[in-house]
Formats: sequence, C-alpha cells, structure tokens
Amino acid sequence: MQRRNFLHLSFAAAASLQAGDIFISQPKDDQQSAKVAFPEKKPLNTYSNRPPLLETPIEYFDRAITPNELFFVRWHMPVIPTVKWLKSYHLVVEGEVETPLALSINELKNDFPSVEITATMQCGGNSRSAFHPTPVGIQWGNGAMGCAHFKGVKLKDVLKKAGLKSDAAWLLFNGGDRPVKNDIPDFQREIALDELRDDIIVAYEQNGEDIPFLNGYPLRLIIPGYYADSWVKQLTHIHVTKEYTPTFFMDVAYRIPKNECHCETPENLAKESEPLSWMNVKSVIAKPRNHSKYKAGSNIQIKGIAFDGGSGIKKVEVSVDGGKSWKEAKLGKELSKYAFRTYSYNIAPLNKGKMTIMARATNNKGETQPFDHEIGWNHGGYGYNGIDTIEVEIV
Repeated sequence: MQRRNFLHLSFAAAASLQAGDIFISQPKDDQQSAKVAFPEKKPLNTYSNRPPLLETPIEYFDRAITPNELFFVRWHMPVIPTVKWLKSYHLVVEGEVETPLALSINELKNDFPSVEITATMQCGGNSRSAFHPTPVGIQWGNGAMGCAHFKGVKLKDVLKKAGLKSDAAWLLFNGGDRPVKNDIPDFQREIALDELRDDIIVAYEQNGEDIPFLNGYPLRLIIPGYYADSWVKQLTHIHVTKEYTPTFFMDVAYRIPKNECHCETPENLAKESEPLSWMNVKSVIAKPRNHSKYKAGSNIQIKGIAFDGGSGIKKVEVSVDGGKSWKEAKLGKELSKYAFRTYSYNIAPLNKGKMTIMARATNNKGETQPFDHEIGWNHGGYGYNGIDTIEVEIV
C-alpha cells in the first residue's frame, strides 16, 4: 500500500478517537483464511502463494519445538530460485576481506566446526491484526512465529576464514529471492560488526533435517533474539563494508519509532526511527481454543508458550477473572534462553457463563507483558506483545 493511501486510511480510522487514544484489540487467531498444504508443509493458514505467506495455527503452540511441517513461512520477494539453481549454490563472502570466499554446502559442513542452538523465530509483524487503526502489512494472528533447533557454523568462523580487513565495519546479507522488476528494492539486511556474537550462525539444518525449502534451504542466517526479518533466507552473499549501506528494508520498511515506547499516532508519526531488532517478551495461549465450551466442573488445561529476546522466561501467570488476580503457571524445561518455554495451568470452573482467560509472561530482566490497551501504536504494526486473552463458555 502506498504511504499516502495508508495515512489517509489511518486518519479516517482515527477520526472517531480522541487525540492520542489508540484502541488495541487481540490478534485475530480465529480469523477465516484458506488452509493450503505447500510442499513439505501441512495445511497452514495461507495469506498468499506468491510469495508464500503461511501462518502456523494457534493450537500448535502447546509445545516447545515447532515441527518443520508446521513452521510458518514469510517471503518478501516472489522470485525464488529453483532446485536446479541450488545445485550450483555457493555462499559468497566478499568486500573488505583478505580472501574472498565461495563456499559450497559441503565445505561449510566439513571445513568448519558445527554448532547448534534452539531459538525462536518471529516475524516483526506477528500479531499485527491486534493494532487499530489497521497498519499496513499482513494481518497476522499470533502464528507468524516458531521455535526450532538449528545446526550450522558460526558466522564468526566464516569471517575468520575470509580474514576481515582493519577497516571492516558492516555486514550486508543477501539471499536468493529476487523482485520481479529491477526497480523494486531487493531484500537485504545489515548488522554492524559490533553486533556480531558467538551464537549468530549460518544454519543448514532445522530440527535435525535440511532446512525446509520454504524456510530458506539450503542456508539461513540465524540471529537469536532478533526478529526474523534479519534472518536472511537462502543466504547467498555476505558483503563486508567500511560504511553502512542504505537499503530499503533497513531504512524504510522494518523500522520502529526511536522512543521509549516505540510508539506514535497516525496524526503525529515519529520523526526519528530505528531498525527493528530485539524481540519483546511475549506469551500466547494455545489451548483451550477461543470461544470453546466446557461443562461445569470439567478440567480445563491452559497451555501455551512464552519467550523473549534472550534473557529467558522467569514466570508465566494466568488469570481467569479478567486480570483482577493472577496465579503462576507451571513452566516446562528451558531449552535455551532464546527458545519457546512451555507453561500449563489447570482449572475446573463450577460457575456457568463466559470466562475470560489471560496469560502474561515475565522475563529475567523483570519485563512483563502489558495489557493490550497499554501498548502504543506504530505504523508498521511491529512488536505487538499484549497479554493474550481468550474467552470460553462454561455450560
């Protein structure tokens, strides 16, 4: 959507609101959307087939690891290389390096020590449908995320083999997908060398198998703790530069207001912004399903997952009275500080009628999910992490 059209719609939607008062609702996990089975995938909520945009149904977030066939898919460019092209695949490392490289998959597997990490991958626009006025972008429910066990090589080791020159300062990443026209910006992401960590890897396996084609086969950049827009799929090039390289997806698309709340209003868009990076603390309710019915006195198990940008989950609390009181849920095993952590809580309500169930996570830094009405709006619809809320009926 063109920016001017988006702003026009946003102003119209906000006209009935008081200045600065943005109404927030829950993500539309029960919205009607087609379910299509793509290759290597079970039927997933489908927003587009070119490029593929597939969302994991909410009920599958009752487990710590998201199976490959249920893992969400989000591509930006519609031209995706074919398997024939991938037979000649090499990862190119060039620019401010002593020895430019063109590494095959076998060389990556055989010439470098392998490393493994379990990490949460989440689209920056996950849960975007909760924002009002409606931001531009895919109106995801909570399902544009997943957690997997990745295996590959340290990015640091690849760069060490190439040999960084003394003036190297930035890493520009590009993948195999391409736009349909030359005047459309290519999808590229960039990090500064001082953002480089030991746990950033170039992965060739996901959950013990080759990375699924739709999730970036044969190589994917893994930056634990960051939103997935930085996890470049079908990684083909690492260009080392002296200075920052302006790109559309770094300088225009994936940006949030540069203020404490990362928020703005349609009438007063933030004058300063910064690239999307670290994930907020978040949890979702996988079971029971929203609007389900139970007999009075029957056991209801509340299950879901929680995660954050890497400090780890300290606790998850559940409320069955609309947020008036909270009880701690039982946490599952911590697979890594970047991974989904499961939780469960049992209730057996006796009173008939509708019941509101809420879940909120707190991380080890003491950050707790806010109520949805406390979250500030941003025009990209990024980083929503409001307390998840569902309603069940006791009959």
